[in-house]
Amino acid sequence: MNQPARITVVGGGSWATAIIKILSEGNNHIRWWLRSQRDAGHIKKFHHNPSYLSDVQISPRKVRVCTKIKDALSDSQYIILAVPAAFIGDALQGVKPAQLVGKSIISAIKGMIPEKNQLITDWAEQTFEVPADRIAVIAGPCHAEEVALEKQSYLTIASRDLAFASEVAQFLNGRFVQTSPLDDIYGVEYCAVMKNIIALACGMTHGLGYGDNFQAVLVSNAMQEIRRFVDKVYPMPRDLSASAYLGDLLVTAYSPFSRNRTFGHLIGRGYSVQSAQMEMNMIAEGYYAVKSIHEINRQHGVLMPIMEMVYTVLYEKTSPVLATNALKTVLK
Repeated sequence: MNQPARITVVGGGSWATAIIKILSEGNNHIRWWLRSQRDAGHIKKFHHNPSYLSDVQISPRKVRVCTKIKDALSDSQYIILAVPAAFIGDALQGVKPAQLVGKSIISAIKGMIPEKNQLITDWAEQTFEVPADRIAVIAGPCHAEEVALEKQSYLTIASRDLAFASEVAQFLNGRFVQTSPLDDIYGVEYCAVMKNIIALACGMTHGLGYGDNFQAVLVSNAMQEIRRFVDKVYPMPRDLSASAYLGDLLVTAYSPFSRNRTFGHLIGRGYSVQSAQMEMNMIAEGYYAVKSIHEINRQHGVLMPIMEMVYTVLYEKTSPVLATNALKTVLK
């Protein structure tokens, strides 16, 4: 890319901070919108995020920090959304479609709009009238904490337009991050949503004392659930063993960095949903996502016993012990 890309990152959490670090490695002009006035002021003065990944140094030469969304969006070509799905509407409140004319949207959100059971890409297209071929998603496997440590990482950029996916992949590619484009935007996005639910199940069963043998069976069965669901809702040829699908599931299901696994572990140890949420300083997207997937699947009737187990525990207050005992009988 000859000219520097003008990019806005929306969000102040760990994944947004990691994306800022990735973008800062390249020849990009970056605006960073944060809701927190305190954090924004701290970053301007001390050049690091006090709340998340505080070891990451923020270059004031490359990154302009904003707390007004209109200022953050004004001169950008690309807008990367990196806030929890439940709060994206609040973050972009007051933004009109006219303000996004000629701009592209890239979702780094691995969740769904809770009230609407809607993928972020569909929501962005309908709400802001951004053309579908100028919308993309960023998928893993990639933990923000490892980006901060500059450990070798991989991202898949998916869009309905493969040329646009390649365009985005180019400015995210760098010294310790390798990117690849893909045209299966819905398969990648649904998989990113569902792997958080599976990570919750893994954490929950681990909290109950189940070991590696059970977890391996749980994850392999989960991959079959994901295959059945995405083939039903968006059928197309895809290799679900690729890193954007299976790789993202594995890193989220097994890593101690996974907030969804951590949330599930607390539930398995006997925490209520409310107390588990208070214990964590980050949002576990899987909590909201499992309700959306449950409601979407009412129309499709796909067999998903692991998803249903998580749903019954979180939303119907079924005991994790009883729910897991029932699940054990159907896993193979």
